[in-house]
Amino acid sequence: MQLILTLGAFILALGILIVFHEYGHYLVARLAGVKVLRFSVGFGAPLVKKRFGRDQTEWVVAVFPFGGYVKMLDEREGEVAPTERHRAFNRQSVWRRIAIVAAGPIANFLLAILLYWVLFATGVPGLKPVIGEPPKNTPAAAAQLKSGDFVRAVDQVPVKTWQELRWELLEHAVEKNLVELELENEKGNIRYEKLDLSGVGPEELDAGLMKKIGVVRYDAMIEPVIGEVVEGDPASRDGLLPGDYIESVDGSPVQHWAEVVASVRVAPSRPVVFGILRDGVRLVVTVDTDSVDEGASAIGRIGAAPKIDEQRLERLIVRVRYPVGVSLYRATLKMGEVSIFTLRMLGRMIIGDVSLKNLSGPITIADYAGQSAKVGWIAYLNFLALISISLGVLNLLPVPVLDGGHLMYYLVEIVKGSPVSERALELGQRVGLVLLFALMAFAIYNDIIRLAAS
Repeated sequence: MQLILTLGAFILALGILIVFHEYGHYLVARLAGVKVLRFSVGFGAPLVKKRFGRDQTEWVVAVFPFGGYVKMLDEREGEVAPTERHRAFNRQSVWRRIAIVAAGPIANFLLAILLYWVLFATGVPGLKPVIGEPPKNTPAAAAQLKSGDFVRAVDQVPVKTWQELRWELLEHAVEKNLVELELENEKGNIRYEKLDLSGVGPEELDAGLMKKIGVVRYDAMIEPVIGEVVEGDPASRDGLLPGDYIESVDGSPVQHWAEVVASVRVAPSRPVVFGILRDGVRLVVTVDTDSVDEGASAIGRIGAAPKIDEQRLERLIVRVRYPVGVSLYRATLKMGEVSIFTLRMLGRMIIGDVSLKNLSGPITIADYAGQSAKVGWIAYLNFLALISISLGVLNLLPVPVLDGGHLMYYLVEIVKGSPVSERALELGQRVGLVLLFALMAFAIYNDIIRLAAS
């Protein structure tokens, strides 16, 4: 069931991203008067093919879904009737060609803005940025952060949720900055502390960042009572039920839900023995945990959530929602922030400040798609927005065969006053393909290493 959900969520995400990207090219080409011969989602043999429209454009869904293309009338690719030469792509001005090529990545950025707009306007629930007791010998402990501290701002940038706090700290960790946290304790007193992020290594700029620096979520001392199990996940499959009181895990007594989570996390892909109390009867239930990636390591997961005191939960949960106009503004800012951060990360990978192990391939992306879809539509839309931005940024890189490579050629054409030679284009194509395949191979290698580690 999980495999079907993962594949379905991944294919849906690919379809949406590819269609938006290619439709950007298609729409601007049509507006520029260029004839479009084919609009293909995927590569290879067509699965579905149909012609319609004034130009009888061929619309195709192909067998390999990892990409797509828009084929335009072009004299470099075949004979063009004299009456249609004015509609050929190669006959257009350099500025029109730039607009057509740039429209694909721009469409991905616009899709991300649309998704963030929906999220901000409907309201995004999240955990308040309340900190738990920092582990010893961590930057958070050195900064004298205390359990129950509410983080109001990071270097004067307000944060409302744990996700926003993590994002701000990640941005500063890339630069190895010393950051100022504005904190409010449980009595309402405000103070400022300095958090040193200079010790964060290149391989730690991932899901394990918060643990590395010692900024952990506040433990609300939730009782170890199961409130919900996810159908098809290990807890449900192996016999745990809502209402079960967990007394021990692998023989060790537990008093709080956080202790249950900690015990399961360190046991990926192996049996875990739960001592439970169910309707006054003590039972022993063995659960074979799942393994999920968290940064460079694997953690255990059983698919169970605690029974929560609603009043206590309300004190820790916030729903971030803005008016429609403000949501659009914040969505645009969010798209810009993520785009710039993505570029910074790519740049630091090139110079070696960030590990190439952070590159993810299709296997990891598919896994994230499935996990976000399981959590709910809000998480899935957020995932789509992030991937759409990544696709837009990647396509704008000045690498031949990518949109950015073509834009680079057109800028050279503007400077020198004539198109780049066919020989240079051919050589660039070969170099670009080698770079692209090397990048994909390394990303897939990272995926395989993550799978092997789990």
